[in-house]
Amino acid sequence: MDFELELKIFTLNCWGLAVVSKNRKERIQAIAEVLATSQYDVVCLQEVWTDRDYNLIRKKVSGVLPFSHYFYSGVTGSGVCILSRHPIEETFFHQWSVNGYIHKLHHGDWFGGKGVGLCKLKINNFNINVYSAHLHAEYDRESDEYQAHRILQAYDTAQFIMLTSGGADLVILAGDLNTEPGDLAYRVTLCVPGLLDAFTEANEVPNDKVATNESLQNSYTPSSLVRKNIPGKRIDYIMYHPGSKIHVDLKKYNLPLPDRVPERSFSYSDHEAIEATLVINRKEIPDRIRDLEQKKIVLEDSLVVLEDALRRLNTHQLIYLIFSLVLFITLLVSAVLDSPVGYAILFYVLRALITVLMVFTIIMATIWNKIERHAVLAGKLAIEVTLKKYNVSGNL
Repeated sequence: MDFELELKIFTLNCWGLAVVSKNRKERIQAIAEVLATSQYDVVCLQEVWTDRDYNLIRKKVSGVLPFSHYFYSGVTGSGVCILSRHPIEETFFHQWSVNGYIHKLHHGDWFGGKGVGLCKLKINNFNINVYSAHLHAEYDRESDEYQAHRILQAYDTAQFIMLTSGGADLVILAGDLNTEPGDLAYRVTLCVPGLLDAFTEANEVPNDKVATNESLQNSYTPSSLVRKNIPGKRIDYIMYHPGSKIHVDLKKYNLPLPDRVPERSFSYSDHEAIEATLVINRKEIPDRIRDLEQKKIVLEDSLVVLEDALRRLNTHQLIYLIFSLVLFITLLVSAVLDSPVGYAILFYVLRALITVLMVFTIIMATIWNKIERHAVLAGKLAIEVTLKKYNVSGNL
């Protein structure tokens, strides 16, 4: 007799930056209260950046989600955690080799040590792998300097899922992927491991329930976007893939939280939460046919971006070397000149600043350039290996 399991999943980017995020304490408390009265089986949260916020949520929801795991990484922690109604049997965190730049303090992604977290669950004899990730943000769509980083993160995530899900009856990936449908990073994440997008599988979702970031109904969406009636972006996802002997039906896809925290003027986060309910059956069914050509296309497109990134690294290295040479010459000239009368302190401060800038440009042209180049090369070579396999075998 076939056994059926209903699984309810929730994901939310909590926007929990200390000091920076507006109404953070009140919003985290409200999120915890909603989850404490929920019936979710699995909850994936991103941007829970402080231990205090994580522990508040964990303790508040312990009655309905008694099992939890936070993925510590980087300087501030990855911000990613998973809470579960069912026991967590194993965990693992894969940190991405490229994740922005240390000197881009106003972006800050590097300090989070971002990656993809895995919790393995066993629910009624079903082996379920739950992955949660938060890809690098896109700060400027017109000139996206992080596109190659995000594509590498997407490919790393896809490879990590395929390499760790051999015994899984069901794979679930939930989180803020910072990429819109149709973008290359989205296509890599979806196509390479053969995942299904719950939104797409739902078919019919109201137009006002599409955007998960910068929604017109969200209190934190910039007023300039609201005035222009720009509908926002869908960058948060629940994706899934059944094993060969499992059949999965999507019962429900929804954005479950109201537009405002009850009796407050603000939303739960600058992102919208997503919930999906899956119905799982253990049946002898054929493997899903994976679109090999589509996989080859997205990987070939990824190679183009990565090769361009390597060329840009060469250009950046040359620019930093020229700057460091100019600064070195300036420093030498300043060493043989007397400080202007009355400006001795300013003169020495400027020399100190020139020295610091020279050291920075040398580091960026050598150590940092080499680290990023090796990371891009590693991803490029891995993609080439996969493409070679596809071209030789013609199948998986």
